Amino acid sequence: MIGCVILAAGNSARFRKNKLRENYHGKSLIQWAFEAVPTEQLGPVCVVTRFSDIGELAEAYGFRVVRNDAPELGISRSVILGTLELLLDRCEGLMFLVSDQPLLRRETVAALAERFRKDPTRIVVPTAEGRQGNPCVFPASLYPELLTLTGDCGGKTVIQSHPELVTELPVPPEELADVDTLADLQKLKRSGLR
Repeated sequence: MIGCVILAAGNSARFRKNKLRENYHGKSLIQWAFEAVPTEQLGPVCVVTRFSDIGELAEAYGFRVVRNDAPELGISRSVILGTLELLLDRCEGLMFLVSDQPLLRRETVAALAERFRKDPTRIVVPTAEGRQGNPCVFPASLYPELLTLTGDCGGKTVIQSHPELVTELPVPPEELADVDTLADLQKLKRSGLR
């Protein structure tokens, strides 16, 4: 069983407003994130957020909601809250999915889960053009390290500490494109990709 933690509590500081509500080809960024989750292969799924409307939408998708009332403590807080939420489910692995990659396809997320199942002792990371991205799957052996993260350090810190455990899965580069600024979103819209 692979649990999934959707990280949706950030301050969107560079975007200057909540980017997860922004429209991309008829859906909000958070809707694209929710729809990228292959629930037939991943479960349980929890959404870590501080926004009540996103929490309500998550529940409509059948996902659990974990409230993060202190996003200023950095992404580590959301990682820890999500990990703690799913610990009792005895998942062999945890996938962490960010909410600002509208081109991420459900098939790609399913492929990452499938690769992890082949060896549930390893970290599975999507890569394109020589760079690693999200979502990533972590084995249960690394949960203690995820729970010790602090500040604005996320799973990347754990990945860098264990290069010998990393399995890379090549994916189309556009799927790793994330939206940090309004300019990023406008660039994606101009690309016509979906």
